[in-house]
Amino acid sequence: MNTALHEIDERTNLTSNNKFELLLFRLGEAPGTDHRELYGINVFKIREILVMPTITAVANAPANVMGVANIRGQIITVINLPKVVGCTPKKGTPILLVTEYARSTQAFAVEEVSEIARLDWNQVIAAENNGGNLITSIARLDGNTEESRLAQVLDVEQILRDVLPSSTEDLTPENVGPQIKLPAGTVILAADDSPLARSLIENGLKALDVPFVMTKTGLEAWTRIQAMSDAAVSEGKTIQDKVALVLTDLEMPEMDGFTLTRNIKNDQRFKSIPVVIHSSLTGEANENHVKSVGADAYVAKFAAEELAGAIRKVLS
Repeated sequence: MNTALHEIDERTNLTSNNKFELLLFRLGEAPGTDHRELYGINVFKIREILVMPTITAVANAPANVMGVANIRGQIITVINLPKVVGCTPKKGTPILLVTEYARSTQAFAVEEVSEIARLDWNQVIAAENNGGNLITSIARLDGNTEESRLAQVLDVEQILRDVLPSSTEDLTPENVGPQIKLPAGTVILAADDSPLARSLIENGLKALDVPFVMTKTGLEAWTRIQAMSDAAVSEGKTIQDKVALVLTDLEMPEMDGFTLTRNIKNDQRFKSIPVVIHSSLTGEANENHVKSVGADAYVAKFAAEELAGAIRKVLS
């Protein structure tokens, strides 16, 4: 119990200071090179790290699925991460990362685990203009210097969508419920660093016929809400006449959703604006911490009906 409480305290201290921990690992030689690049996943998503257990091949499994493993009585799908990324592991895949994502559990086979790096979110830059569609950001592990090692932060949402396509229906007004009527002239300000997540959020908000402004990082959202506030003042209005609600992810480059939420709730101009956190970081400890920073609601990705319900509830 004391260990668990200590871990929760450590987690709170990190997110209170716009910090996080990145598990670093290698997947083998990158395509067309003999370099073994570093990749990373937020430690909050990692349930455990194991020596590769026995894998049972599953008939007609997707190409990048190795099979399933029986881990502590739970049958978990094992994904060949080097194959997904296109790397060639010279040492095989002897390590298994068991992850919790959006209230589901899956495992990734990797070549080697390197270390856990504790970073400021400002050491992480968005990767959309620098990489492929399987990474959300690039972390500068040794600080913001030219000599810093780089690690690619994987877009777990996109990888799971590609490897295990969802059979979920397309988002329509019929399956997200009644449309939401915002006060005239207001929008939902949304922030998420994953292109896939942004696409799903946009489709959901369009199905609800809700006007919105989409941003890619917590810092971009924070800058935008301040600019919108300045514009409102110049028009003799308040920010409440511009923004009805803020919808934010937690893991984002430059500024995470915890810090964005605290900034909003600690600023007299913005504190009355509802904040809904929409994240794949699930689990009781994470969800309790969301409440501690002042968020009005928490919704796990990607449940369109739940998100629509949360938005309706906080706006009412």
